[in-house]
Amino acid sequence: MSSFGLRVFSLVSNALSAVIILAQGIFGGSKDAADHSWQKPSPTDRRSPCPMVNALANHGYLPRDGKSVSLARLIVGCKEGINLAADATILVGLKALQTSTTGNPLTFNLDDLAKHGVIEHDGSLSRNDIYSGDNHTFAPKIWATVAAHFTEDTISIETAAQARKDRLAAAPKLNPAFSMSDDDKRFSFIETSLYLRVFGQGTDGHAKTQWVRTLFEHERLPFEEGFARSKTPLTVLELLALQKKVEAASEGLH
Repeated sequence: MSSFGLRVFSLVSNALSAVIILAQGIFGGSKDAADHSWQKPSPTDRRSPCPMVNALANHGYLPRDGKSVSLARLIVGCKEGINLAADATILVGLKALQTSTTGNPLTFNLDDLAKHGVIEHDGSLSRNDIYSGDNHTFAPKIWATVAAHFTEDTISIETAAQARKDRLAAAPKLNPAFSMSDDDKRFSFIETSLYLRVFGQGTDGHAKTQWVRTLFEHERLPFEEGFARSKTPLTVLELLALQKKVEAASEGLH
């Protein structure tokens, strides 16, 4: 990260510290703190194209109805669920607010995240492109092409990079309007980095395959399979370090 980037990061981190303190004061933790068991969403509950966000809602770390999520609630929910640091949550939190249809620019509904070209993008690991007409529902056939790469007990950075690269290579064959901006590509790398960090070993990758599949296929945190929330916060610097490793691994692939 450049010196300018570090200065910006410092400013953002300070602002986020104030936000999370305010959030904790308002909520005292998530509203559903007494029950974080997994619950299948009802037909009226809102869900996003992101399996991690959906899992947090299914466990009650975010509102189970998926409605009117504030940045403060997102920060607290991500911290309680997977110990994602506030500075990392802001990467998507401020973008998420740009999709809001709640009438309040400080909140968003989870299904607002399906708005194309903000966070959601072509070439998702588990969703069809918007060209198909449904870019938010889990797509088993798409995911199967990605999961086919995960043949070992853990997923290395190189394997994750190959799975992502092959998915992006196949996507234009299904979508003649396929397109990814530089921001889309960056978020795509971050998404891969996120599952590697949450379910892996620091910034070295080796995410447990069973845990990753549980997240994507059932939108559930794999507590039953042995997953435990990290004891140390997962920071934006760690995600960016993993992103660079995934990018570097991708450059060496065919």
